[in-house]
Amino acid sequence: MIDRVLGEPPYRAHPVVLFGKAMQATEVALYRDRRWVGGVHAAMGLGLAVIGGSLVRSTTIATYVAVAGRALAEAAEAVAVHLDHGDLERARGVLPSLVGRDPTQLDSAQVARATVESVAENTVDAVVAPALWAAVAGAPGALAYRAANTMDAMVGYRHGRYRRYGWASARLDDVAGWVPARATAALVVAARPGRASAVWQAVHRHAPAHPSPNAGVAEAAFAGALDVCLGGSNRYADRVEHRPVLGTGPPPGPDDIGRAVRLSLDVGAVLAATLAAPALVAPKLVRSRT
Repeated sequence: MIDRVLGEPPYRAHPVVLFGKAMQATEVALYRDRRWVGGVHAAMGLGLAVIGGSLVRSTTIATYVAVAGRALAEAAEAVAVHLDHGDLERARGVLPSLVGRDPTQLDSAQVARATVESVAENTVDAVVAPALWAAVAGAPGALAYRAANTMDAMVGYRHGRYRRYGWASARLDDVAGWVPARATAALVVAARPGRASAVWQAVHRHAPAHPSPNAGVAEAAFAGALDVCLGGSNRYADRVEHRPVLGTGPPPGPDDIGRAVRLSLDVGAVLAATLAAPALVAPKLVRSRT
């Protein structure tokens, strides 16, 4: 909720930015085209985050640092505004803050799809997962998850320079996000109960074909809730990846970006209420027993 009100800390002083710079320096010092060296990289980053969380001690502060729901919503809404105004070039210019694919050849419909997919995937990465890890393991858990996700974004690729070196970071992120991704699907159902059947079918029929064990679940859940069809061909620099079709509706348009953002914010609100409920109920139970 603090993130919803205040947004991200200043960029230059943002702990995640500082962590990224530290891991860049670690990569420069360590890099070898070997899995075990990448494992050392991942272990060092994870250890740094756990130590940082132990020093911070406040789960509230660590969670605020780890989540980025407002920044996600603002970036997606900026794309929607540019598309609504017919300014495709500016919409493409914002897109790299959301996705890793090459935006230069994307048309309006493809930009809209990429944005909706990013909102779905990052609802797990930037909202649900850090909050759940904070609930389970306090400040070290929140920052350790954000570290794993950041390292995956930096080196967790399945090709080129990072095919071996980034393997450990990618697997760590997959493991850390497995439960939160499925929790996100459940939260989508809670936020849009009228679409529960469509969400269930998309997650169970379509998500298993996605190359990511977690992104596919989140994107399928959003596709079912929004009644749109996600997936297709994505261009990343020098390669094209073909993603499975998720959902049974029409392809998303610019208007669906706003709907996806509202769904993401509602998922965060339901999550916050769910995590707060025990703390609100427990004192009443104690008083009733005494």
